[in-house]
Amino acid sequence: MTNRILHPLFNLLGSLTRQEMARQVAYLKEENKVLRERLPERVYTTEKERKRLIRAGRKLGPQLQDLMSIVTYQSFRRWIREIEEKREKSVEESSTKQMELKKDNGRPKTTDEVRELIVKIKLETGYGYTKIRQELAKLGIKVSRQTVKNVLIKAGLHDSPNTGKDSWDAFLKRHADTMWQCDYLTKPMWTSKGIIDMFIVVFIHIGTRRIWVSPSTANPNSKWMEQQARNFLMHAEDVDLSPKLLMHDRDTKFTKEFDEIIKSTGCEIKKTPIMSPNLQAHVERVVQTLKHEVLNEFVVVSEKHLNHICREAQTWYNNERGHSARENLPPGWSDQPEELKTIELKDVACSTRLGGLLKHYWRRAA
Repeated sequence: MTNRILHPLFNLLGSLTRQEMARQVAYLKEENKVLRERLPERVYTTEKERKRLIRAGRKLGPQLQDLMSIVTYQSFRRWIREIEEKREKSVEESSTKQMELKKDNGRPKTTDEVRELIVKIKLETGYGYTKIRQELAKLGIKVSRQTVKNVLIKAGLHDSPNTGKDSWDAFLKRHADTMWQCDYLTKPMWTSKGIIDMFIVVFIHIGTRRIWVSPSTANPNSKWMEQQARNFLMHAEDVDLSPKLLMHDRDTKFTKEFDEIIKSTGCEIKKTPIMSPNLQAHVERVVQTLKHEVLNEFVVVSEKHLNHICREAQTWYNNERGHSARENLPPGWSDQPEELKTIELKDVACSTRLGGLLKHYWRRAA
């Protein structure tokens, strides 16, 4: 009941207030016109007066046009633009001065002689950033570790986890001629009972990049692993690449019996730490190649089918596929081909495997 009475009353008071304000504005406008008629035709304002007018009228927006008398609305907008441009210019100048001041107060530029010395120490010793900085300090040269790092990166000599006297790369190079790595590869196979995973063991010789791929199985038990260990050792002996060191991860499918057969030939087993696939990078890359370039293109329907694909892939990888670590020649090639500046198309032949999926180009004999 109270709301029904008060709401109309508030509306009436609001309406009367607006009407009263409108009358006051109308009177002030008329009074302003009278005063304007007594002034010169053009009124010149000072900068301080302009700021006062802008402060009072800026928030009114286009409605200001109905109130203005001593200046046009276009001039008013121009005043605002000029003030904003001055402010932006002032901010830019201040920022530029700060940058120049910061630059002047920064570290002095490293001289060319010090840069050359940093590179010289790196090349002669293989030291890291901190040790190079220590050597420079003994010579009376004070530079930050970041400066040493920047100089070496620019010279293409930056440190990485795989460089250095006792690095993983150095370890692999020392053992490459007698070292193999192995890992599992899986491929889904369609059966009458649904899809099952088939397991294959892939081996790679680090020095030559030759690979050996085991037959497949759906059940990689201890007995099967023992047989693959024997098969691998016979293959390695056939290609005259008997292992002295075999690396694999800690997958439980690499059974104790598998390791014992490998060790029986005098070969050492080196298991990689947990969650360290980068230490098995060579065999991991082979697995990726076989999957992406070969196996992913087939729907496998039998164990015999998968074994045929893997044998063809192994022959292609070892004897026909170029490898960057072998000067872009296949791992099985021992001789460099005769270098030619040009060749005729009729002298080039193409062999294919697996229904044309794998291609190999070779030169016909003259």
